Amino acid sequence: MNLFGSVGFGRVKPLSAKKTHIVSVLDIGSSKIVCMIARLTPRAESQILPGRTHNIEIIGIGHQRSQGIKSGVIVNLDAAEHVIRLAVDAAESMAGITIDSLIVNVSAGRIKSDTYTAAIDLGGQDVDASDLRRVLSAVSRRSINDERQVLHSLPAGFTLDGERGIRDPLGMYGETLGVDLHVVTAERLALRNVELCVNRAHLSVERMVATPYASGLSALVDDEVELGCAAIDMGAGTTTISVFPRDGWFTPMPSVSVGIM
Repeated sequence: MNLFGSVGFGRVKPLSAKKTHIVSVLDIGSSKIVCMIARLTPRAESQILPGRTHNIEIIGIGHQRSQGIKSGVIVNLDAAEHVIRLAVDAAESMAGITIDSLIVNVSAGRIKSDTYTAAIDLGGQDVDASDLRRVLSAVSRRSINDERQVLHSLPAGFTLDGERGIRDPLGMYGETLGVDLHVVTAERLALRNVELCVNRAHLSVERMVATPYASGLSALVDDEVELGCAAIDMGAGTTTISVFPRDGWFTPMPSVSVGIM
């Protein structure tokens, strides 16, 4: 059981590290819309980025010039739906398969990141899985906002009786367990419009992924993540930057900012 996984928009299930999977991704950009279909085959897990458990083979790709998109935001549903259909059809034809759901890469909705903190009382007992769920649930409630949707949330580190820098408190004894949760959010209505556009193309959204986070994880190698770095994604309508801190805990969660060009 993965207690520390990213929590956010969508219904995607964790992939088995021992099985081959087919994954489809849609990147909605200001200049082009790209659909890629990939076959994931198991590989040795990365020690720096534990989520990297598969090799990726692209088996289908389709791209179209964007229509109905401005600075990453849907401004014309009919036009955006049309080019999404064309991009997906081209990727399906190349891959020789039909897809019904997608992971969608988004830069819409004024993406930003915040850190939230919460603590629970342990009563001098050892930390077990239920305590971790309790403290993560407590801090997640603090991040809820009616106007913004959580895309990603990951623990940035635990504290035990005020001692910081604890990576895995399971089995340790203490009076108070705390956690810092790094949360990436976007405006809820902007994301709903993206989902509506995909749904109108008779597809469902498995998950939405923040563009700066996805581009950073896809481009960085283990050494770069271990040393710490910033990843800048310069697009036609938006430019995003994600900061991966040195010795980041578990899967690095970036600090995110978005600029409109």
